[in-house]
Amino acid sequence: MKEARFYKPSAEGVQCQLCPHHCLIREGGRGICRSRECRDGKLYALSYGIPCALAVDPVEKKPLNQFMPGSFCLSLSCTGCNLSCRWCQNSSISQVTPEQADSTPLPPDEVVGLCLNQGLPSIAFTYTEPFTWWEYMYDIAVLAHDNGLKNIIVSAGYVEEEPLRELLPFIDAANIDIKAMDDSFYRRYCGASLKPVLRNILTMRDAGVHMEITNLLVTGLNDSEEQVGRLCRWMAENGLQHVPLHFSRFFPRYRWTESEPTPKNTLLRAKEIAHASGMIDVYLGNI
Repeated sequence: MKEARFYKPSAEGVQCQLCPHHCLIREGGRGICRSRECRDGKLYALSYGIPCALAVDPVEKKPLNQFMPGSFCLSLSCTGCNLSCRWCQNSSISQVTPEQADSTPLPPDEVVGLCLNQGLPSIAFTYTEPFTWWEYMYDIAVLAHDNGLKNIIVSAGYVEEEPLRELLPFIDAANIDIKAMDDSFYRRYCGASLKPVLRNILTMRDAGVHMEITNLLVTGLNDSEEQVGRLCRWMAENGLQHVPLHFSRFFPRYRWTESEPTPKNTLLRAKEIAHASGMIDVYLGNI
């Protein structure tokens, strides 16, 4: 447990300012992410230094197809997420408290030491939402850069500008998951909003971070030609034609088990639309 950054006192406790939710957290309470708690008028990051998942992955699994291709990364995660996607594939660690998941103490210097000892060139903050364990990610990222390692974020991109900008000098690559080009979709199915995500993608791009975008096509919800076209047009209009775009196949998960997996023809059509919109590199995932 470590005192969190990015909060201020409120009348009944604290107000977290890490992400756009700006949770008002009473004494003894926690924010939407379940991993930041108010104690004695201070906000604490409960999952600091206790990852619940640790693995060695091909970098293409993030997915990052054009960043150090063929290499492996140390993938690391703590519990917590500030979204509540109904089909979350990692709900057993993203939608629980730190106490509800198996974890192992691993301070930042030992994370970096693992990479160096195993000859791994990069660390990926992944599986859940790394911005909800910002302090742990930041401390690891700084040490990693000091030791010549690369840092990767796999995220939904739902974070405020100040914590994002403070972290960016230590981030080399990111895959950001755009849920849909529809704010009502975000609010209804993910418990978030679209505008901050788009803003943060452009901020990362402008900071020189290698960017790739993922769009999970959920059957009957965001897989229409109109939705795919809106995403591709936004990317093209904002100079992101050369950013690799991954359309990923949906499979029933968590609280969304009635829909069928995304038809392969839907993904193939999405790829056609993307190319017609000017996108250069388009990949299909989970097929």
